Amino acid sequence: QVQLVESGGGLVQAGGSLRLSCAASGRTFSTTGMGWFRQAPGKEREFVGRIRWSPYTTYYADSVKGRFTISRDNAKNTVYLQMNSLKPEDTADYYCAANTAIMGIQWDYWGQGTQVTVSS
Repeated sequence: QVQLVESGGGLVQAGGSLRLSCAASGRTFSTTGMGWFRQAPGKEREFVGRIRWSPYTTYYADSVKGRFTISRDNAKNTVYLQMNSLKPEDTADYYCAANTAIMGIQWDYWGQGTQVTVSS
């Protein structure tokens, strides 16, 4: 089992920045990467971006490309989502998920989410 705990959400004005954290514990050696997703009220969950450990690669949804950055701190078993130039449409609950597939993607573990509200 892998446990994921997100933090760092809050209220920010449009144009501002937030950094979300996803702390992993448990069988983290079984993971091959991490992803970030978000779900706005009344909408379906949306992919935001992902990071793969090896090779070390990142990939982002077009809606956040150039504004959001995913990074990892190995020593802390933590993945970050740096969000810059935030827009009101970025308002959502943000979730991290752990990928356990060696080839491809399989989001087997999820965090509880952290809320981000961007005011105009």
